Amino acid sequence: MPIAQLDNQLCFALYSASSRLTSIYRPLLASIDVTYTQFLVLIALGEEDNLSVTFLSKKLGLTKATISPLLKRLEQKGLVQRQILQDNERQKNIQLTETGRALVQKSEQITQEAFCATGLSKQEAIDMIALCRKIQP
Repeated sequence: MPIAQLDNQLCFALYSASSRLTSIYRPLLASIDVTYTQFLVLIALGEEDNLSVTFLSKKLGLTKATISPLLKRLEQKGLVQRQILQDNERQKNIQLTETGRALVQKSEQITQEAFCATGLSKQEAIDMIALCRKIQP
């Protein structure tokens, strides 16, 4: 009976590529003292600020249990602020601070440096993003 070959597994290819990209980003993000996941939160807020924790967690595909401590660390770094809504004390919205906005301004440069390190052409990256989106919920 034949067995599955690791190099033929889509899940392994995606996992390996994701791990490689994260390792490319690590030193770039160390210079601004944020993790990759924190960077994604900042980019999401750069696109649309003042989001609910629920919406932000859904947008990033993170559970509330994962995003809550992450947001707390970003708040401690002075990059975001959590605001309780007046009409619903249980709901909090997240906003970038001025420091957070300034950091988001560097995101394109960091992303471009990471892209260059992949060795992909722009069209290959566009195609890969489109293919990945086909399997996202």
